[in-house]
Amino acid sequence: MNPLYEQMSMNGFVQRLNQLKQQGGDPNQMIQSMLSSGRVTQAQYDNAVKRAQKIMQVLTPSVRR
Repeated sequence: MNPLYEQMSMNGFVQRLNQLKQQGGDPNQMIQSMLSSGRVTQAQYDNAVKRAQKIMQVLTPSVRR
């Protein structure tokens, strides 16, 4: 497994979202379900969002004029 992907997985969070996506489910609904059930805390979710934003900054090329 890719170390970066493994770092981002947060106890299977990313894998579960990918499974849902493959099954045709709604990832946003799954996130809300995980938050409301306590399987994922708001702090864990916020941390994942911050990490994803940092990765997107690295992967998104800058537009220079």
